[in-house]
Amino acid sequence: MKALDRFLRYVAFDTQSAEDTGTTPSTEKQKALGRELVRELAELGLEGARMDDFGYVYARLPASPGLEKLPCLGLIAHMDTSPSASGKDVKPQVVRYQGGDLLLNREKGIVMERSRFPVLDRYVGQELVVTDGTTLLGADDKAGIAEIITAMAELVAHPEQKHGPIAVGFTPDEEIGQGADHFDVAGFGAAAAYTVDGGELGELNYENFNAAGAKVTVRGLSVHTGSAKDAMKNAAAIAVEYAALLPEAETPEHTEGREGFYHLCDLAGDVTEARLSYIIRDHDKERFAARKEMMTAAARLLNRRHGEGTVEVAITDSYFNMLEPLRDHMELVERAREAMAKAGVTPMELPIRGGTDGARLTYEGLPCPNLSTGGFSFHGVFEAIPVAAMDKMVEVLLHLVTVA
Repeated sequence: MKALDRFLRYVAFDTQSAEDTGTTPSTEKQKALGRELVRELAELGLEGARMDDFGYVYARLPASPGLEKLPCLGLIAHMDTSPSASGKDVKPQVVRYQGGDLLLNREKGIVMERSRFPVLDRYVGQELVVTDGTTLLGADDKAGIAEIITAMAELVAHPEQKHGPIAVGFTPDEEIGQGADHFDVAGFGAAAAYTVDGGELGELNYENFNAAGAKVTVRGLSVHTGSAKDAMKNAAAIAVEYAALLPEAETPEHTEGREGFYHLCDLAGDVTEARLSYIIRDHDKERFAARKEMMTAAARLLNRRHGEGTVEVAITDSYFNMLEPLRDHMELVERAREAMAKAGVTPMELPIRGGTDGARLTYEGLPCPNLSTGGFSFHGVFEAIPVAAMDKMVEVLLHLVTVA
């Protein structure tokens, strides 16, 4: 079975994760795909295929005879899809892209415009898996799952391809930053691993944002507007003041590469109370600390202006740049480069403008660079993945885990 066939089966499962449910997994429906993956892994002959109470799936492919003492290598992908767009009733279609705008849904007039998505130019003449424009596709990261399992099936079918022990892990809730929360690093048993959770074919990531979330609470005082002079304290207006104190050009829509940002995710409130939710990102440790300090400094300024206790900021670190601990494990990066070269793929070594499960796992003692899936335009209805890229990633994974 090809990676495409598996992928088309997996996207039929709605595995969208959700913020603030207080459970793991955040949505019970993720376990439906987990159960299917356990069944498939066991059927292939992998040992110990199981799903734990938190929805994490684990299995292991034993080493080829004589190679049992090689360090175990892990391959990891995530099962959930982004809360940013619906993952229910996904209708994938395989189309041969001929250039120009790509019509996804004639009835609804949904078009993937080449001017908005110039990345399409790289795929003229190729088969692309796309949606009907009403949901996301789920290539992030069901393509990674399909590629890993297809590589495992290839090794099982061809025992002449020699390899050491391989651990496979599939996580829930990566899209909401909780994919590593309950990952059993010790039980996984790998000395090192790779997440297969990147973008276009050839992406190799070993550097990511330092990340934090910030909750800003503004407390006001409601007074009848007819007698509000020198008495009312409008929390909603002060929230707008707070947002205006942060650098206008340092937002996601104005930054790229290693440039960090402040991102206002949500703003709600009234005269009495207002709430702002931010994410803070920067690749550089010192600039990351300075960004957090700027957010607290903005609160101090407004408290001097409007009274102590008006603005409170709670900042929580989410994950850190995996480059720091990976500096001692750059042989993993070199191994990935060599695997891509053997498959005829040119590595694109890019800093991630985000994070992966691997970033947190690296800090928990499991060094874990990130590899491409082959897809692009994730987290929206214009998500796509080339069929040829999935096949190539299977080839890359096989070169990664086999020994000469």
